[in-house]
Amino acid sequence: MICLTVLVLAGSGAAAQTPAAPAPTTNVLALLTVKSDVARADVMKTLPDEVKATVKLHLDGKIQQWYGRADNRGVVFILNATSVDEAKKITADLPFEKAGIATFEYIALTPLTPLRVLLGPQ
Repeated sequence: MICLTVLVLAGSGAAAQTPAAPAPTTNVLALLTVKSDVARADVMKTLPDEVKATVKLHLDGKIQQWYGRADNRGVVFILNATSVDEAKKITADLPFEKAGIATFEYIALTPLTPLRVLLGPQ
């Protein structure tokens, strides 16, 4: 963390002189959270369809990685999407989303642009 802070601070002067092009979104992090007021029976009833749908998205190259949340409240997907809007289209037909069982939070991911400082003046 300290190294990243140093890179950001060191690059702030160079960035002020020459604005870098905005970093492209390369993936989108999607955090699925099961709603706390949904009965466990409803989750379990829909779960087989949800798993099948997410496996299909993975096999279709839409979900790059997926993880269980340590708080057991849902899952985390790293989606192959170049915008949050594209990510929302990918997850729109998931059974939990359609049934109102879960909500999504989306975070666009970009390359770690402070690393440009290591390249020197361009």
